[in-house]
Amino acid sequence: MDATDSAPSPPGAVYNFFKSISNLHQHYLDRATPFTTARWVFCSLLLVTYLIRVYLLQGWYIVTYALGIYLLNLFIAFLTPKIDPAGFDDSDVDEGPSLPTKNNEEFRPFMRRLPEFKFWYSVTKSITIAMICTFFEALNIPVFWPILVVYFIILFTLTMKRQIKHMIKYRYLPFSHGKARYKGKEDTGKVVSS
Repeated sequence: MDATDSAPSPPGAVYNFFKSISNLHQHYLDRATPFTTARWVFCSLLLVTYLIRVYLLQGWYIVTYALGIYLLNLFIAFLTPKIDPAGFDDSDVDEGPSLPTKNNEEFRPFMRRLPEFKFWYSVTKSITIAMICTFFEALNIPVFWPILVVYFIILFTLTMKRQIKHMIKYRYLPFSHGKARYKGKEDTGKVVSS
């Protein structure tokens, strides 16, 4: 057997093209990470553009309903702690941070099941995909849209009611706005030797 036969072939031009596109995409995502407000403003404008398009075209209600259900699912994952306190058991303890389950436990930071950046990225991708779907007439399935709206409102209400009850029962608030902020000790710059 020849040694040159077993050597892997170098990646082709197509692979290199998609790899460079992927690297460029990741570069822009990395640069957008610190600009939380600008990212969400862009996402909101994208959603408003999509809703205006659906309203003007008077169609694609199934696509819009599917988008709404998906966004609701993402929002619930965003509000839920990474480690569910309902399933907390001493045998399940891992070394990662979790919510306190008793009054005398120390404070641990709220860790989300779906981090903010991934939430934004998933929302933006889903709205973009839904916008692309509105360009295909085959996806414009005729339905009686008021039923979908009523069903979505009922689903949203029941889901959020359950989530709020969970938040009250286990005493956690997934937002930092309005929470007390504690400052640590100031660094005096003195060197302490033992």
